[in-house]
Amino acid sequence: MSARRTKFYLDCENAKWKGVCSGMADYTGVDVLWVRLGVAAMTILAGQWWIVLAYFIIAWVAEATPSGLYQDAGDAKFWQGVRSNPKRSSSEVRSRLRDVDRRLADIETLYTSRNSQLASEIDSLR
Repeated sequence: MSARRTKFYLDCENAKWKGVCSGMADYTGVDVLWVRLGVAAMTILAGQWWIVLAYFIIAWVAEATPSGLYQDAGDAKFWQGVRSNPKRSSSEVRSRLRDVDRRLADIETLYTSRNSQLASEIDSLR
């Protein structure tokens, strides 16, 4: 079974300690520096000491990121968008597919039309 791309994973590759903050940054798409600063500020300045306990529990319960989860950075950004707003990302995919379909229709029209200039260029390539 392949790994789910919409699940929270510990990001041990970019981790400073256990990978919880870098995992939250990967899951939400926020820069890891801001997540770490937010956790530190809430723990120290706001006196929310339960965050330390939550950090240890998450580090103990969550799984590490499977290798090969994303093919490239664009794939990671796409899945971050899916996690943040699935309805918006599905409309983006629909929009991209409409654009590809329109471009393919333009190519098909150009290829099947009686364009003598195009025919002569194709023949010159042979």
